[in-house]
Amino acid sequence: MKNFLKNLRVFGDCGENAKAEYDASKPADFETALGATGFGKFNFLLFLIAFPTCWAVMFQTTTMSFVFPAAQCDLNLTLEDKGLLNGVTFAGTVVSAFIWGFLFDTFGRRKLLIIGFFLDGLTVILSAVSQDIIFLMITKFLGGIIVIGPFAALTPYLSELHVAKYRSRIPLVMGACFAIGGIYLPFIASLILPLNFEQVLAENFVLHSWSLFLFVNAIPSLLGALLLYYLPESPKFLMSVGKHEEALEVFRRIYSLNSGFPPENYPIKELVKEETRCSQSSWLSKSCSQLGPLFGKYLKLFLLVCFLNVLITTSFNTFRLWLPQLFQAITDYKYYNNGTSASLCEMLSILRRGNEPKECFVNFENFDVYLNAMWVCLTSLTGYLIAGSLVNILGQNKLLAITSFLAGLCSIGIYFSPNSLLSTVFMAGFYSLCSIATNTTSLVVINLFPTSIRTTSLSLAFMFARIFSMVGNVIFPYLINMGCEPPFVMLAVLVFTCSILTLILPEQKNSLQ
Repeated sequence: MKNFLKNLRVFGDCGENAKAEYDASKPADFETALGATGFGKFNFLLFLIAFPTCWAVMFQTTTMSFVFPAAQCDLNLTLEDKGLLNGVTFAGTVVSAFIWGFLFDTFGRRKLLIIGFFLDGLTVILSAVSQDIIFLMITKFLGGIIVIGPFAALTPYLSELHVAKYRSRIPLVMGACFAIGGIYLPFIASLILPLNFEQVLAENFVLHSWSLFLFVNAIPSLLGALLLYYLPESPKFLMSVGKHEEALEVFRRIYSLNSGFPPENYPIKELVKEETRCSQSSWLSKSCSQLGPLFGKYLKLFLLVCFLNVLITTSFNTFRLWLPQLFQAITDYKYYNNGTSASLCEMLSILRRGNEPKECFVNFENFDVYLNAMWVCLTSLTGYLIAGSLVNILGQNKLLAITSFLAGLCSIGIYFSPNSLLSTVFMAGFYSLCSIATNTTSLVVINLFPTSIRTTSLSLAFMFARIFSMVGNVIFPYLINMGCEPPFVMLAVLVFTCSILTLILPEQKNSLQ
């Protein structure tokens, strides 16, 4: 906790910037205008709003991994069905990634964030009333279509509301929010899923404990939409489209909230008239104005960033969505073997075809599953607090290289684990390091591409990453059926390759273009 508070103190000047002297006779650029607002209540409000919004994004893809063990008999789920359900959400993100990126870069961040999170909450509610695997897959697919937009735009939005010297920590702060959400999720699951609750509402329409669990997890999406209603549009976006007076009004509001003084006291009176983006009205013209630089001047850089994002995101998303199932397999092995532990490979053999119990059975004596998941995310949170202090010292490139390399070592450690304790330790290490590396790649994109194509480039990078995340989740059960070695070797190869490729990334700056 002491380190966490220390990080918050160094994160901002708590309003001191607002007291600096600024020449009101000269137009101010974005960084100067934002610096004049100071650091205070508004920034801490952003941190608070980051919690439900980050949780909403994470829950859309993660909740099913906790639902599987409880719902496998109700929905007759096979191991391959679970892989499809994990992958179908990513399939939805692929369909809409570019469209969302275009919309956010063309029409702004705030309004679309509100709409996106509200619709995401509705899809979670629909998934809660599913009575068969087909309807559940449809709702998860729709959820993927919707959630990719807010997810891709959230990082640029929060980054564009912080000055350059704090900007590099935004993805890591968001990662910490994800990690805390990762602690909350298994905690809620441990309270709701073991209830073995059933409520018959009509013939062939029954709500189970996992239905209630999904209902509860719609709350962050709806709460995030509500809270975002009270936030302003990104002033950087407003300036990039020529709405300088609106941007100036946003700066005044932020200044007033941070300093406690009236908006009229804001020292900046005029903003530099930045070169605005293409004002042509046609959708095609706007698309070309964004895609032209991305697939022209920035093509090689974009391909490199996409490849890095694919490698680390596929590793992380495949592992995190199968983690509760791996913990459940360990717990089930102990259940059938009088509490006896064994090597990880032997314990995971219960997942393979021919080794499952003959009759469908749900082991509700599985508190260790949720406890281990909470420990893993607590480790991840600790990692983010450390990474938040190291990112400005090492730089984003070195941080990405180191975390992905160490993640590869942890993947090898998982395979060789002789018991459940060591396997949990290495799983926690792999999860934490991959999570940090994944959020660091988002920061790389933000700092390498200009505002006009930032969300589009991030959305496209995420689109490719999610195509392979879908593939990773679908093939993971087949790799498990092949043996213990293939799944963990695959993860190790992916993250080691990411670490090597990071060495050719160009150096980055934290200032927004």
